[in-house]
Amino acid sequence: MQQPTLSVITVCYNAREELRRTLVSVLAQTYPHIEYIVIDGASTDGTAALLKEWAGCIDQVVSEPDDGIYDAMNKGLKRASGTYLCFLNAGDTFPSSLTVARALDGIGTDLPGVIYGQTNIVDADGIFLHPRHYTAPAQLTYDSFRRGMLVCHQSFYVRRDLAPLYDTRYRYSADYDWCLRILRTSPANHYTGTVLTNYLSEGVTTQNRWPSLRERFKIMVRHYGFFGAVGAHLGILFHRLFKKRTAERL
Repeated sequence: MQQPTLSVITVCYNAREELRRTLVSVLAQTYPHIEYIVIDGASTDGTAALLKEWAGCIDQVVSEPDDGIYDAMNKGLKRASGTYLCFLNAGDTFPSSLTVARALDGIGTDLPGVIYGQTNIVDADGIFLHPRHYTAPAQLTYDSFRRGMLVCHQSFYVRRDLAPLYDTRYRYSADYDWCLRILRTSPANHYTGTVLTNYLSEGVTTQNRWPSLRERFKIMVRHYGFFGAVGAHLGILFHRLFKKRTAERL
């Protein structure tokens, strides 16, 4: 059986230096079946020149204005042709050159709907800061996300035939809704047991924390109902307070 292709999609805007690090990481992968797509929002900082320099190593480049990050992601999703797809945005990297190979070589022949793993948080220089505050579970289901977005968007590889477009009504948390819609239909999910992404700490959602949280509550109500969303948020709050007190005692 032929190995599955992974479409790696990078969206960026005025992120020349961050993008360079991502390009190097993607092109260093040993896995032979990668389609690389870069969607740039008509940057004015030299990103276009960088993409021209690397054009021979990228399968598709689009540079034009967009209506926000999720509109840009939809452009990439529509152009993807791989069996699976993942989003690795400017500043995010794979932890090693073997990351994709190890993730896809371990899935067998059943082609699970989602392949997922852990995430590390890095600073603007790519230096490790700490593991992501949520730990991806060994068993992932639609109900898992009642406790929040347990798997980072960038560490969530989706079988392309299951991937809907992002709902651009959400400006900051459409990725949460997107993952939930996929998990609702995914026949099976495969846990790699490895770190799949070094995630840049200052993303759009991080910079707009309160609007993002409000959107996530609306999304949770949409999927789990009002009382389910309230109960879930109380559980999340209790969990965070417990972790904080435990850390203070240590």
